Amino acid sequence: MASAKKTSAINSINSTRESPAIKSARSVEITQVVEWREGNTRRVEDYLAAEEPLEILIGRRPLVVTMRTPGNDEELAAGFLLTEGIIEERAQLAEIIIPVRGRNLVRVKLARRAQIPSVGSRRYFAANSSCGVCGKASIDSVRARNIRPLNSGFRISADMLCKLPDLARPSQETFGRTGGLHAAALFDSTCNLIVLREDIGRHNAVDKVIGWALLNGRVPISDCVLLASGRGGFEIVQKSIVAGIPVVASVSAPSSLAVELARRMRLTLVGFLRGQRFVIYSGEERIL
Repeated sequence: MASAKKTSAINSINSTRESPAIKSARSVEITQVVEWREGNTRRVEDYLAAEEPLEILIGRRPLVVTMRTPGNDEELAAGFLLTEGIIEERAQLAEIIIPVRGRNLVRVKLARRAQIPSVGSRRYFAANSSCGVCGKASIDSVRARNIRPLNSGFRISADMLCKLPDLARPSQETFGRTGGLHAAALFDSTCNLIVLREDIGRHNAVDKVIGWALLNGRVPISDCVLLASGRGGFEIVQKSIVAGIPVVASVSAPSSLAVELARRMRLTLVGFLRGQRFVIYSGEERIL
């Protein structure tokens, strides 16, 4: 468990070191509730998805406080730094530290080449941490960043795409107990699940997945599909583009700004992925 150690260096981070029991204990809380069913009531125990603040610091400077489900905090911090443009590659991360008594604290040490955000940027992050980056000033701010072109040669069949939600569900362990978490998952073109993460915030789940890829040397993620629960909002599309993901599929609707950004950046965006139906909003050439 990362929080049981004084420090955890980048090179020692392993996505499989956290046991399911420990992860579940941190991400789930138990409470007493009254259940009403067909006119009868009974007092039962219920599972709740945990929600706690996480403060990310660069050195000793506060960067952002975000509400998240505890677990995989190193990945969340790494993914956030990448998708928000604070770093552009893993080499710019010197170390990720979780203090002994810092369950809700992550301290990041950057390499000398990385730029520490201004005070104005830190205020912006704090103001928008509850909803990801849905308050971005404009699509032009994303286009102006030094982002690699997305893989134009990646393809996935429609049949494979339709299988993804069912393939992800067995790994949504905490959602199965609480019904209260979003999930993000990476699949390759043959439906192999690469990684799945859950969180109370859909943008945090995406950052955890991207952070996992960054820490394991898999960015840009040019040969995978990102499956996201809930809607395909602007922040999901923006984060995926930064990470190099060519196809994003969600089980619900995208927003107008997400569709516009996907079309400008040539990302394949799929919505309403349910059963044997989906809608392609952008980049249909990648769907066979």
